[in-house]
Amino acid sequence: MGEIPLLDEIAVIAALGVLVTVILSRLRLPTVAGLLFSGALVGPFGFKLVHSIHSIEILAEVGVVLLLFTIGLEFSLARLKSIFRQVALGGILQVGLTTAVVAGVAMALGQPAGRSVFYGFVFALSSTAIVLRALAERRELDAPHGRFIVGTLIFQDLCVVPMVLIVPMLGTAAQGGDMARAIGLALGKAAALVIATVLVARLVVPRALRWVAAARSREVFLLAVLALCVGTAWLTAKAGLSLALGAFLGGMVVADTEYGHRAMGDMLPLRDAFVSVFFVSLGMLFDARVVLEQPLLVLLLLAGFLGAKGFLATLAAFAMRFPARVAWLAGVGLAQFGEFGFVLARLGESTGVVDASATRPLLAAGITSMFLTPVVVRVAPHLTAGERLLLPLERLIGVRSIDEADGGDEHALSGHVVIVGYGVAGKLVARALAACGARYVVLELNSETVRVARAAGEPVYYGDATSEEALGHAHLEKARALLLLMNDPQAAQRVVDTAKRVAKDVPILMRARYMLEKEPLLSMGATDVVAEEVEGGVEILARLLRWLEIPRNVIEERIDEVRASTQTTERAQTLPRRVLGEHGDLAELKIESALLTETSAAVGRSAAALGVRGQTGALIVAMRRGGKLLEQTDPNDPFMAGDIVYLAGAVGSVKKALDMLTRPSSPSAQPVAGGELST
Repeated sequence: MGEIPLLDEIAVIAALGVLVTVILSRLRLPTVAGLLFSGALVGPFGFKLVHSIHSIEILAEVGVVLLLFTIGLEFSLARLKSIFRQVALGGILQVGLTTAVVAGVAMALGQPAGRSVFYGFVFALSSTAIVLRALAERRELDAPHGRFIVGTLIFQDLCVVPMVLIVPMLGTAAQGGDMARAIGLALGKAAALVIATVLVARLVVPRALRWVAAARSREVFLLAVLALCVGTAWLTAKAGLSLALGAFLGGMVVADTEYGHRAMGDMLPLRDAFVSVFFVSLGMLFDARVVLEQPLLVLLLLAGFLGAKGFLATLAAFAMRFPARVAWLAGVGLAQFGEFGFVLARLGESTGVVDASATRPLLAAGITSMFLTPVVVRVAPHLTAGERLLLPLERLIGVRSIDEADGGDEHALSGHVVIVGYGVAGKLVARALAACGARYVVLELNSETVRVARAAGEPVYYGDATSEEALGHAHLEKARALLLLMNDPQAAQRVVDTAKRVAKDVPILMRARYMLEKEPLLSMGATDVVAEEVEGGVEILARLLRWLEIPRNVIEERIDEVRASTQTTERAQTLPRRVLGEHGDLAELKIESALLTETSAAVGRSAAALGVRGQTGALIVAMRRGGKLLEQTDPNDPFMAGDIVYLAGAVGSVKKALDMLTRPSSPSAQPVAGGELST
């Protein structure tokens, strides 16, 4: 067998990519950064270990198609409809504002309109892979700034599709073509294609995948999904649109079927392999000579990503009435170059919108910003200078509304509970306090949550609990307790610190996600801290031991041991109740009931006199008389007509007992019960 082309170069890329990524992971840098750096090392501007650049780029294009296909799998039509309100406003503000400002600056510097819009698109996109990993590691995905960042990233991913459509038109516009007409035609084609895709998704694809799945072959199913992915991408390319749009629509088609999750699981390994090649190929575009030849331009572009873009994202967060801390962290989280910015850059080069000399400084600054993002995101929560600088803007916009709780009455709030956070736990606590007649005030940073709660008449106000002013408006000094139910661990620590300054004698009850966080919070002044991982572990332990049919007293001993080494509880231990048939050792036992009528021979006689237990082996466990259930019965108490007797035992024993209790009192009477007892 002859030598396979590209095999040696792919081996070099894979080996060096693994080595560099592992080394950088020790520095807590993301995988994407390692792949980009390894690409820079093997590329034409590095050690020149890879020479078939064009062939590698073809593999990278396959990676882009698979990447957009899996993104389409995550955003089905139903999901897009449900999250539209959550992500649309913040995403439109961030993407629209960044695109407009960058395009305006570029035009002011003498760039053509089409190229200026292209620069705006490239700057508007952030790195989903790097930012989501950083937020997940810091457990901030559910924090207010995390929700804003995630929503904005989702919107950016969706914007890639129209951007990919528009960028080729910008090249024509830059040469004097009719930009509006070209863009309108492209969007019209896309709209027609989307409508056709929706129809196919509803009518054809579910039946086709059901037919393929009936073969019960993973290989055949994977081939079918690949055919949909590549086929839709090829069809859109034939229609004059982009491969990326077709791949995205193909993913959405599959996502709306019952096989969406299976397709995602099968495609992920294949996608990750090709996307890794994609990032390596992008790293090959990094030219260190550009940094040396044009250091000022690269630094200005880097400042544009980290500074100007971050500030515009901060303004978008402010427009959604987030306070200074949330807006500051949101701006930092979105201030970098994005993976799809590379896609647009390469598309811009291939369609003549820009040339390589214009994109190289941009890529050099962009790759650098992606390297710096994990470090900046890690440091930002500890830098209060940034949010202090934003406080005047916060007051100008007027994001706080907790002062509404005062109402001008100094005695309006007293002896109440201040709750910070109105998620699931906050709502449960508020409902319980209301049922007990206890007063409470809630501080929440999700404006939509506040709006819905206020419409329902709940005392929920928009306010940042890390601020002394907000806690003062909530009259914390007159409260009976402060309850912290926040998803941002850094902010929770600041609330504890602020609360001890505002009202040092008010007890602070709070939750933490991990046990390791408990002692530091207690040392800061928290009165009691509940670790979520302990409560979740205790609950799952109790349920597991119950399913394993461990005796109740043994389960309680094991749970007491766990609590003695972690944290105690004020609640009595409860265990899930299991029905009789769920106990493996008792699975053969049956419970049946017998109604005693006037003709039953058992009427007037007791269970002891009949010898029910001794003669049949069945046990009388309860009896219903006069509509009342009697759990304890006297074996010497005579049966009465209308009694319902509940019997437990093996099938044969219960059948004998039923015959004994229900047979007629004289041979001439008809049997009341008979037939076989079902098993």
